[in-house]
Amino acid sequence: MAVKTEKELPDDARKIWLKALQALELHNYGYVISLVQTVLKETPDFLQGRRVLRQAEIAATKGKKSFSLGISTGSMKGGSMVKKDPKAAMEMAEKTLETDPYNQGANLLLRDAAMAAGFPEVASFALETLATANPKDTKILHELASHYYDNGQADRAVDVFSRIAELNPADLVAVKRAKDAAARASMTSGKWEEVAASGGTKDYRDLIKDKDAAISLEQKGRVVKSEEMIDQQLAENLAKYGESEENQQNVDLVRRIAGLYEQKGDLQTALEWYNYTSALMHQTDPAVARKAAEIELKILDQTIAEFEAWLAEYGNAENAGEVRQQLEDLNKRKADSLLSDARKRVERNPTDSMLRFELGEQLLAAGQPTEAIPELQQARKNPAVRLRAMNLLGDCYTGKNMLDFAVRTYADACKEMMVMDDLKKEITYKLGLLYERMGDQKLYLERMKEIYDTDYGYKDVAKRVESSYEG
Repeated sequence: MAVKTEKELPDDARKIWLKALQALELHNYGYVISLVQTVLKETPDFLQGRRVLRQAEIAATKGKKSFSLGISTGSMKGGSMVKKDPKAAMEMAEKTLETDPYNQGANLLLRDAAMAAGFPEVASFALETLATANPKDTKILHELASHYYDNGQADRAVDVFSRIAELNPADLVAVKRAKDAAARASMTSGKWEEVAASGGTKDYRDLIKDKDAAISLEQKGRVVKSEEMIDQQLAENLAKYGESEENQQNVDLVRRIAGLYEQKGDLQTALEWYNYTSALMHQTDPAVARKAAEIELKILDQTIAEFEAWLAEYGNAENAGEVRQQLEDLNKRKADSLLSDARKRVERNPTDSMLRFELGEQLLAAGQPTEAIPELQQARKNPAVRLRAMNLLGDCYTGKNMLDFAVRTYADACKEMMVMDDLKKEITYKLGLLYERMGDQKLYLERMKEIYDTDYGYKDVAKRVESSYEG
């Protein structure tokens, strides 16, 4: 069962929907929520409406702590309702999501109810919402990828399984399933199942009259495409895009073109197509927005690298000062962008201590140690980043000249590390410098000797230790 589009809405629902879009532009989120909920009661399979609803809810709850306890798909009421009246269960899930749009239990209930009602695309959206809130949660990503795979979206499954493998290269299940999904994507596009069922009487080329189309199918089935293959796929998709106005509004086609330009390395053009994709979806798909932000950052990195290469070769040129200023401005833009993205992630999920660590890291890099301290203090509770957070906390205190706080923080971190690895060497070195700055020569040398004893070549430790024996 396909989801309804805006054009397929009943007249009354369409009028309400258009009012909701106007209210969205005015940031009248409460009114948007009320209007879209009315539309969804009549047409629960209107996915675009659900996307706008979630966008408004996220904006309306921004910065506010939710006191919702959530609901569970395993609860008697939620679980039984999924079977008896899945559409009512969808409404039940939405009641919780109105004040807590990233609530895991409610999104999973929406997923289950949508599947029971025959709306797999809505179920995808519920899982996508959770994946957006928890981009490094491989359990959620596995659920999303498996859902795509099981519901005929093998191409999307490839992307998500590949993302899991990037996060955890040791996840051999994700690696294998990415390959399986890639194979299924090529089989689906070429109707290979029909060939397999023919008992050898058919070859897949029999399904395609045009030899060029057969070659195109082969290329689509490959995970890694050469530049020539990408160019051919681009030409085909751009030609299809130009065939009709309907194709120009086709989100999947536009997103496919954006992805091909990205593979080709034409990042600026890819960014334009991703932005167009987002506009077609009324900026309601966070995955597309995140992709656009990633590409924008890559473009910035490329420009910075070009400026640095120019200065390395022509650093004495007459206009070198102007180029250095431009490079400084670009680096500031990058820092601002990274900081803004980190803030948004924390606003979406303020209880995620890993995200708090990333925000603290960016705040410190931006020269805001005071603002970074509470973020890093929260991050210190996460065993995965505790020691790194303590290292940065010590840097914050040092930058604010709170040397006693810095010494205690560095020293506590050193006590927790049994092995003199790179992080412990870094913290021990900074601790030693603080002792020197505070006039405690004995403790200063003890810290330097700890490093000297395991890594003679670390920074200027050898010089510092050996000079203490001279004279």
